[in-house]
Amino acid sequence: MSMALSEPVVGRMQPSVVALLSTGAVLSTAFLLHRHLADQPGGRALALSLFLGVLFGIFLQRSRFCFYCVSRDFLEQRDARGLLGILAALAVGTLGYHAVFGAFLPDPAPGRLPPGAHIGPVSAVLAGAALLFGVGMALAGSCVSAQLYRLGEGVLTAPAALLGNLLGFILGLRVWNPLYLGYIQEAPVLWLPHLVGYEGSLALQLLSLGGLAVLLSLWHRCPPATSSSTPAWWQRRWPAHVGGLLIGGLAVVAFLRVQPLGVTSELGSLARTLADRQAWLPERLEGLDSFRGCATAVKETLWSHNGAFVVGLVLGALAAAVLAGDFRLQRPSLSALLRNLLGGALMGMGAMLALGCTVGTLLSGIMAGAVSGWVFLLFAGVGLVMGWRVRRHTGWQ
Repeated sequence: MSMALSEPVVGRMQPSVVALLSTGAVLSTAFLLHRHLADQPGGRALALSLFLGVLFGIFLQRSRFCFYCVSRDFLEQRDARGLLGILAALAVGTLGYHAVFGAFLPDPAPGRLPPGAHIGPVSAVLAGAALLFGVGMALAGSCVSAQLYRLGEGVLTAPAALLGNLLGFILGLRVWNPLYLGYIQEAPVLWLPHLVGYEGSLALQLLSLGGLAVLLSLWHRCPPATSSSTPAWWQRRWPAHVGGLLIGGLAVVAFLRVQPLGVTSELGSLARTLADRQAWLPERLEGLDSFRGCATAVKETLWSHNGAFVVGLVLGALAAAVLAGDFRLQRPSLSALLRNLLGGALMGMGAMLALGCTVGTLLSGIMAGAVSGWVFLLFAGVGLVMGWRVRRHTGWQ
């Protein structure tokens, strides 16, 4: 009798024990990397980047903070909760960024920009690059940051998308010079505090975000309840607005202590290093190294701030996914691999030419009051809808 009663208990306990042990192993790995990085030159900032990346990965994974996923929810079901979470992140980040800017750059005079902020030139190239990125995001099923956290969930199409990112970056680097000389070189770098001051920039952005939130709330339809069972607290998904608030706060801390949030600088640098060693690039990339944002560079050391951040993101997402029971390895079809490779290539090329992606140019850019961030949001949104329609009409799964 006791044997019969004990067997179900063991069966129920075993997955939880495995999850806890696996999560402990992942976090221990992150801690050991943290200690290793702290001993290197400039290691404190590297270690902090890794720690912030772990937090970012946990926040992304638990709140399902994926630009394409939440946009698809709205397009197909009129579920606006995810998009409202993104607006919450932008609002919190806008408040924090403007407070930091006001303290360190009291006079936003023309010609002066906050160091390191994602404030880029506004040109036709930016619009086209954002459009490419949006189409690629829809084809691949998620943006670059979501591909990284999905890698932590065991999604085996993510490596194909990330390989596509590298190929797309190389293509973008190869066409950079004519586009820079023809369109970007003379393009204005528009920063709202230059135009209307900090108070005007803050008011304009919060009013815009509030207006979008009102429109989304009016269009929102509550989804039907899917299950009456209540999962354990560590298995519950976080509400989108909770994830948005946490990510907005994390963005401010990251900018203040290390650098703005972004995930494509390391991928772009890897692509540039590979292409440079293979002599696939021109001897000089005109003006590229003078821009802020998710800048690329030929790698001379193993670790970089953004590289540590990306590694932390994957480790944090892996720990959160394993603990919640979201980690699942699934064999992808050849069609899915090709779709992700193509979508990743479009995202990589778009991110290279736009000097960032939905995290760098869009999130960090809009938080900083950059007009380039709003332009990226508009055209990436248009591209996303185009790619979503292509998938629906072709049935490309």
